[in-house]
Amino acid sequence: MIQMTETAVNKVKEILEMQDPKPAGLRIAVVGGGCSGFNYSMAFENSPGLLDKVYEFDGLKVFIDQASMLYLDGASVDYVETLEGAGFKFTNPNVKNTCGCGSSFSA
Repeated sequence: MIQMTETAVNKVKEILEMQDPKPAGLRIAVVGGGCSGFNYSMAFENSPGLLDKVYEFDGLKVFIDQASMLYLDGASVDYVETLEGAGFKFTNPNVKNTCGCGSSFSA
């Protein structure tokens, strides 16, 4: 299972409300790429896929495909704001290595 902090859920809901038409939920996925092999992907979706796992956090629907779930099981998503910038931060117990910039990983 994946977890999302209250801060992350609230930020996604804030962005979601600005969309027109309003999507059904958020897709979180692991995609190939980056210097370590995988990247996280977040995008709004109009409907879940046939084999998606659907989670709900305070009314926010989150869709995760089966392949991504292999890498995301036990992960948590937070939204952080620092002097350097703001963004979503993944904490994932399945990660073996990350790249120097922290934007990609291997599992």
